[in-house]
Amino acid sequence: MSTEIILDGDVYFGNVKGMIPHGRGKYTWSDGTVYEGDWEAGKMTGMGQITWSSGASYEGEFSGGYLDGFGTLSNPDGSTYAGSWRLNNQHGLGRKQYSNSDIYDGSWKEGMHEGSGKYVWCNGNMYIGNWKAGSMCGRGVMKWVNGDLFDGYWLNGYRHGSGVYRFADGGYYFGMWCKGLKEGQGTFYPAGSRSQSSRSLGKKTVRKKRSIGRSLSEKISFNGIFGDSSRRSSKRISLEIDDSIGDSAFDDNSDVLSYSSDEGKSDVDDNSTVVCEREYVQGVLIKETTKNDVGSSHKRGQQRKFRTKEEKKKSSADIFKGHKSYYLMLNLQLGIRYTVGKITPVPVREVRHSDFGQRARIRMYFPKKGSQLTPPHSSVNFYWKDYCPMVFRNLREMFKLDAADYMMSICGDDGLRELSSPGKSGSLFYLSHDDKFVIKTLRTSELKVLLKMLPSYYKHVSVHDNTLITKFYGLHEITLRGGKKVQFVVMGNMFYTELQIHRRYDLKGSCYGRSTNKDDIEEGTTLKDLDLAYDFNMDKSLRDALLKQIYLDSLFLESQGIIDYSLLLGLHFRAPDHLKTLLEPPDAFHRPQKTLADDGSKCHVDFSIPPKGLLLVTHEPSSVDTAPGPHIRGSTLKAFSVGDKEVDLLLPGTARLRVQLGVNMPAQANHKVSHDVSGPSEAELFEVYDVVLYLGIIDILQEYNTRKKIEHVYKSARHDPMSISVADPKFYAKRFFRYLEKVFPAST
Repeated sequence: MSTEIILDGDVYFGNVKGMIPHGRGKYTWSDGTVYEGDWEAGKMTGMGQITWSSGASYEGEFSGGYLDGFGTLSNPDGSTYAGSWRLNNQHGLGRKQYSNSDIYDGSWKEGMHEGSGKYVWCNGNMYIGNWKAGSMCGRGVMKWVNGDLFDGYWLNGYRHGSGVYRFADGGYYFGMWCKGLKEGQGTFYPAGSRSQSSRSLGKKTVRKKRSIGRSLSEKISFNGIFGDSSRRSSKRISLEIDDSIGDSAFDDNSDVLSYSSDEGKSDVDDNSTVVCEREYVQGVLIKETTKNDVGSSHKRGQQRKFRTKEEKKKSSADIFKGHKSYYLMLNLQLGIRYTVGKITPVPVREVRHSDFGQRARIRMYFPKKGSQLTPPHSSVNFYWKDYCPMVFRNLREMFKLDAADYMMSICGDDGLRELSSPGKSGSLFYLSHDDKFVIKTLRTSELKVLLKMLPSYYKHVSVHDNTLITKFYGLHEITLRGGKKVQFVVMGNMFYTELQIHRRYDLKGSCYGRSTNKDDIEEGTTLKDLDLAYDFNMDKSLRDALLKQIYLDSLFLESQGIIDYSLLLGLHFRAPDHLKTLLEPPDAFHRPQKTLADDGSKCHVDFSIPPKGLLLVTHEPSSVDTAPGPHIRGSTLKAFSVGDKEVDLLLPGTARLRVQLGVNMPAQANHKVSHDVSGPSEAELFEVYDVVLYLGIIDILQEYNTRKKIEHVYKSARHDPMSISVADPKFYAKRFFRYLEKVFPAST
């Protein structure tokens, strides 16, 4: 029975159950929205059509008052979507044509592209492959309208991982990408060096040239999409993997990406094949070797492994079963997993006096067979001690570190890596596999210093969000059979960044013994004060903020009687084609070419790498492109050059990075070039490089105790007291700050 119901200006006409719409009916809201279709217990359920006052309309299935099922949405801007819905979101398979004529055809999840899909831009560019959270992510193929094609891996819309790029002229490049830029080693076949047909890249040949694990070929077919919008059975999408690879080819008249291969045929004599072995850093070509002998290059290609993130870490090694540190690593992981899991559910509260000191600890025995409180494990029996658990729990939260992420980084299946070069004190260093955390073994004296200064440290980092002092996350002790004790502290890695750190310096402000043997310098070596051949010009506001915090941190360390600390400085050069010389000892740097004027005086300097400038832009907190990195805590810095507004660092083609104190700080590195000629007409010569700085104050656990006082007296009698590292805390802090004022001079 049809009934008309009027309620607060809304009008319903149709079948009812009691006084509730039930069955078929039409509902008109006071704002002009109209729904006509099926109802169930007062909610739109079944087939229907709704037109909103904005002009948008939907025709299809409803459930419980939501767009749910299969249907077509048409918007006033001309965009349309036909496909599956769940709770008002595109979810499942669907096809959307955007107002600018772009078309996406494939899988959706909660309103975003997710899974396999095809996107065709209005300019003719086309991508077929995997998506995640609305971005190209996973394996996929992109074809540009100019004929270029990339077949490989993607991450957040960027080429990222292994892949092959086919140029429109027939050339090919096989290699690795990182955030859209070529990275590491790869092989380039210029156009004409091989046949441009699929026959020249047979299955076996390409596999030899591409040691990247799996084939990148992929057949993705989208057929019969939504021929009848009212029938679900008309929707079909399939993904088919084809492990053979030949030349990549699009059939422009279909939606199918196909590969063909005819092994063993070639239009060119193999002996005339040209192969270019290339190496890139941040998208810039730094090395190229051309080979004509295809036979030998095949052998090289067969053995080639593209440089991965792990291979770059030459100074570290995985800890495996049988390794001398293996059981120590297992014990550490077991203990951290236990105590973090135990303390995390405890309600957050302010720390108390009783939370500090050696007596504030969790102590647990971990037998190999397990107990009521501990799980069985494959390591050896050990005792575990976790110092000041509530304090470090609060510190981790203060540093915005999620407990689950913390445990996964350190206690995950990937384990830890041991750094091959121990510290001067003999301490061992371990690195989590995601590079976020450094774990260092401590001497008993260092553990006591940390426990003693912990209340003041806690207060200092609470007050100063931008402190440069090492972030401590946990303090632990393992006691093995026989009473041997090993103490650990977990710290943040100051060099955790997607950018490559090209040079590292440990700066104390002293000069005696503060140089590195040139024979020992290699990639990854941490250099010292006398090795530093640069000073760094920065934006005025950035420099002021940096030196102010260094001063405050130095005062804190002085108040705690601490010496021997240093500024750990990492440099990322934005002139990577100059990296080869940057890795040589300072006096082996490339010298700029000098020309002489008619009177014989030097009047011109030929800079081989002119600075290109680092772009500071206004900070956008909501920008998905802004990468905060691991250093979430701390304010975004303001730059004088943009009107004292918060800034991001824009690296064209790489990333947009949040600028914080000690993190992603742009500067110009000035290298004064030494020369032999002197005279009044002599000009000072400089090489200038754009750099991104990463820095922090480390090694803060050495007290100025009796032993250090004796060392100071002994060395002062033989060397200039101003030059030796060991000194009383007040003098040490003053010298440290004054030295860094020169390293970061005021702009003239």
